[in-house]
This record gives sequence, C-alpha cells and structure tokens, in this order.
Amino acid sequence: MSQAQFTPRVFSGIQPSGDLHLGNYLGALKRFADAQERGVQSLYCMVDLHAITVWQNPAKLRHATRELTAGFIASGLDPEKSILFNQSQVPEHTQMAWIFNCVARMGWMKRMTQFKDKAGKNAENASLGLFGYPALMAADILVYHATHVPVGEDQKQHLELTRDIAAKFNHDYDVEFFPMSEPVIEGAGTRVMSLRDGSKKMSKSDPSDMSRINMTDDADTISKKIRKAKTDPEPLPSDLKGLDGRPEARNLVNIYAGLAGITAEDVMRDMGGRTFSEFKPILADLAVDRMAPISAEMGRLMQDTAEIDAILGRGSERAREIAAPILAKTYEIVGLVGS
Repeated sequence: MSQAQFTPRVFSGIQPSGDLHLGNYLGALKRFADAQERGVQSLYCMVDLHAITVWQNPAKLRHATRELTAGFIASGLDPEKSILFNQSQVPEHTQMAWIFNCVARMGWMKRMTQFKDKAGKNAENASLGLFGYPALMAADILVYHATHVPVGEDQKQHLELTRDIAAKFNHDYDVEFFPMSEPVIEGAGTRVMSLRDGSKKMSKSDPSDMSRINMTDDADTISKKIRKAKTDPEPLPSDLKGLDGRPEARNLVNIYAGLAGITAEDVMRDMGGRTFSEFKPILADLAVDRMAPISAEMGRLMQDTAEIDAILGRGSERAREIAAPILAKTYEIVGLVGS
C-alpha cells in the first residue's frame, strides 16, 4: 500500500517518571486533549517498559503510572474518544521490538545521542535496554501503523530511526507495510521554562520546587509560585521583539498564552506596558483557574486507583485489537511459522 493509503492514526507515549508539571500539561497533555475532537484515532501510552531501562522503585513506578493516567484524564482526555493504556499490558510492543532489533543496525543505535547523554561516562554499565530502547520506541509507533507522532525536539532523532527501520523492513521484504510516521514537533510556545531561570526548561529534577508548577499543586501554591517567579525590572513590551534577551519575561508571556489558548502576540497586544506587579496577579489568577481543577481531579482519581486500572485495562484491550493483526502480518512477512 502507498503512504496515502494508511489510515491516519496518532500515537504518543510518555514515561511515567512522576511529578507532572505545567510543562507536561502545556507541552503535551493539553494539546492531546484539544486534538481529540479532530476525529483522528489517537493512542496515548504510559510507556512503563521504557521507564525500567534504568532501575525503578516498583511501588513508585506503579504510582507514577497511575498518576500519569490521572493527569491525562484530568487534563481533558476522554478515554472513550482516545485510547489510553500502559505499554506493559500490550505484549505486541515487545514482540514487534524483537523484529526491529533484528532490522536495526548497531551503527544506528550507537548514533543515538540520548543513550550517550543518559549513560554518560559509565556506558559499559548501562543496561542493554537503555541502549536498545529506540527499537522498542519504533515498535510502539509502528505496531499501530501510526502516521503521526507528537514529539519534543529531544525525541526527533528517535522518530528518524523509526522511519529508517520502517524503510529497511519494507525494502528487505519488498513490501510497503509500514508507514513513514511523521513527527508533530511541539512549538516554541509550548516549551515552558523554569520560574527561577528562564534559560532552562521546567523540570522535575530541579532541586527548587519554586522553579515549577506541579500538576498536583493547590490554588494557593500555584498563585504563590507565579507571584514569586523571577522577572526583570522592565515593563512588558508591546511586541515580541521587545522580549529578546528577557528569558523570564518571555517565559511568563508564553505561559499566559498557553493557558489562555491565545498567541504570544495576543498577550503582547493586551498586556504590553504593564509592569510585572500588574501582570503577575493576572497570570496567577489564570493559572489557578486552569490548573487548580486539574489538581483536584487528579487527587480524586488517585483516591480510587481501581478506576484508573479499569480505564487502563479497557484501553489496553482496544490497543491490542489494532496491534495484534499488524503484528501477525509482520510475522507472516518475516516467515515465522504458526504465527
């Protein structure tokens, strides 16, 4: 089949690493919830198998997987409209990954910059899973014939590898079976930076809790963090060019734009000329209005993890309905008997 004949389908996976924050919400979860009305079948996966490429505390991993699921739902993702599931409940991912382990080349894997970054100088002691997980990521995507994959810039290289694996499989077996999945790269406006340093991404690993707004923060905490966010003494400019060299100001403008669902240009037109003592309370009120209900709903969901587990179970069944026939056809193409 030609590329045009593949059914449009979106796949994205997020590692359950715990401590969801505003960057996760604006950069991924909100965008996914907004996109579900477009009528394209979408699968969103808690990639718990990727998480164990480095050692995890089992109880914390289970909690983080459920909390991430709660974050998806509280952000507006409807498990009836989208397929929400965790990777380890769909064995087709790892079965397809073995096929791709045999398609991918060692040289391709050695070029993956994320392995070098995560393994550091101690690469010989890194797990084989950490080295080979790009093949599992390719399987995550291609076992659903996903045509579009929302990714951050740091994952773009892995999607290029996915396309290389798909192209080599198709060439080696003289088929047009796997699509060339297209990246959907997050825009600059969805990159949320630290509230303490506008040059660094908001991160759960920052030792200062004041550097981020956690998705579990209550209204008072959200308001306090916005009001104490680092700024500069100049008022807001009336156009974006005036934000050059002012990373903290740009960050707060981008956060306002993301939460309000408008462009940064719109924020400049509405807020240009205001001092930060005027702008911060307005932003704090907006952040509380948008984020406090999400925090409350996540808390409610985490009080009843049976509900979360049931949602993941149903989502995994729906995911397998798509993945199983694609894996079976892959096995047939490769020549595995009795599959």
